[in-house]
Amino acid sequence: MTTSEKNLRTCDKGHKYYKSSDCPTCPICEQERKPSTGFLSVLSAPARRALENNGVTSLQELSKYSEEEILKFHGMGPASLPKLRGALNQNGLSFRT
Repeated sequence: MTTSEKNLRTCDKGHKYYKSSDCPTCPICEQERKPSTGFLSVLSAPARRALENNGVTSLQELSKYSEEEILKFHGMGPASLPKLRGALNQNGLSFRT
């Protein structure tokens, strides 16, 4: 088994963290940005960023997309779809067909 070497990094806000990938996202900043309520709060950080980067910040906006379109967003995976479907259904909405 190969182990990845983690490198110490510092983000623009001065947070120090270790990462083995080239991903520039600071986990401390990401945790601070995570909403405490709403459908975005139940998603992983990559899935949440995928929606936000595509202008999807409300369930009404989400309902304008099909599941296939959402899955094409960089960072969005199939594990997030049941959470999104559930949030839409609770609010009388659904993905576009």
